[in-house]
Amino acid sequence: MSMARILRFPGPAAAALVAAAMAGSMACGMAPGDAIGDGADGGSGAAGGYTADPFWPQPLPNHWILGSITGVAVDASDRVWLVHRGSASLTVRTEEGLGTDPPTAEACCLAAPPVLAFDQTGALVAHWGGPGQGYDWPQSPGGMDVDAQGNVWITAAGAPAGRGGGGRGGRGGRGGRGGAAPPPPPEDAQVLKFSSDGKLVLQIGKAGMVGAPDSTTSLNRPAAIAVDAANNEVYVGDTGNRRVVVFDATSGAYKRHWGAYGTPPDASMAPEAYTAGAPAAKQFRTISCITLSRDGMVYVCDRDSNRLQVFRRDGTFVKEAVIAPATLGGGAVWDVALSSDPAQATLYVADGQNQLVHVLSRETLAETGTFGGGGRWPGAFYGVGSIAVDSHGHVYTGEALEGKRLQKFTAQ
Repeated sequence: MSMARILRFPGPAAAALVAAAMAGSMACGMAPGDAIGDGADGGSGAAGGYTADPFWPQPLPNHWILGSITGVAVDASDRVWLVHRGSASLTVRTEEGLGTDPPTAEACCLAAPPVLAFDQTGALVAHWGGPGQGYDWPQSPGGMDVDAQGNVWITAAGAPAGRGGGGRGGRGGRGGRGGAAPPPPPEDAQVLKFSSDGKLVLQIGKAGMVGAPDSTTSLNRPAAIAVDAANNEVYVGDTGNRRVVVFDATSGAYKRHWGAYGTPPDASMAPEAYTAGAPAAKQFRTISCITLSRDGMVYVCDRDSNRLQVFRRDGTFVKEAVIAPATLGGGAVWDVALSSDPAQATLYVADGQNQLVHVLSRETLAETGTFGGGGRWPGAFYGVGSIAVDSHGHVYTGEALEGKRLQKFTAQ
């Protein structure tokens, strides 16, 4: 399958666009003619070729641009939601000229509202988010989910290590000229539940009130979330406490928690940095996703350990897979989504270090293919950290770090 077939750029600009893509591919270790999406052939949801739609979503209004995307979800109406870091992840000098004080540009650009929703055509249908009365908006949002009633859940994952909240360089700034730097905001330790139009419904935990691994009321940089509509429960990846913790989805009351392999989390047993071939860590390193299957399995990404662990709803450990085991850096298992077929036979694993989506058999956790590759053109990735699937089997990815992009893929 050729690059031209994968990208499908129509019109007279096609040759130039494909040539640019092929030039970039060689810089990332791909050869001209390599397919973005080579993998095992298969049926519904199986690995194979995946085509990115270069014209989805539609352009944003008001000179808005995306920051680093931290979460993507699909609701019951197949609307695609995202949450992003906005101004905190944009470069003042080159990206957000309309957002500085004073503005450094006349026409471009401004951070879009933190929460956006798109319909199947890619049109923007909802936008809201940011600080407000009665709740603690995150320093940095983490993962998100949308429940069966359309409520939007967002975690407060804390500012990324080594990355400041302001832009870099340029004239002007977001805080105006001169004066002392403001005090740091309270540390993220909360989960927020909003209605689909952005009204607060529930907050679990509170910014600045960081809890211990055995806390029943407090959290520590929660980064992942999934809602179990059948049992009215919400599962939270309490990353700072190295645990999965479950709350009542209506009241926010604590129900249960567990750590890696279903054992209690232990703050005194923080694992050392991941090394390929070393014994598996007994504690989670970095919980970056939680996904629930229809048959009651709970899938947990331990990103910096390159592993995906599977549990029953009560925390009983079932099995695990280590993916791309030689990967260091940010790890290989950032987020996971389930295919839309009745058996949910396929897992899609976003890998923001290797710039791929790994396609796994859900039954065996064996890899059956990959798609993507490092780059900026449609179908390639930079920091792919979020993934979701709609009822038609379309795959949606969100790029963190400097990727700042939402993409839609269709299986061939």
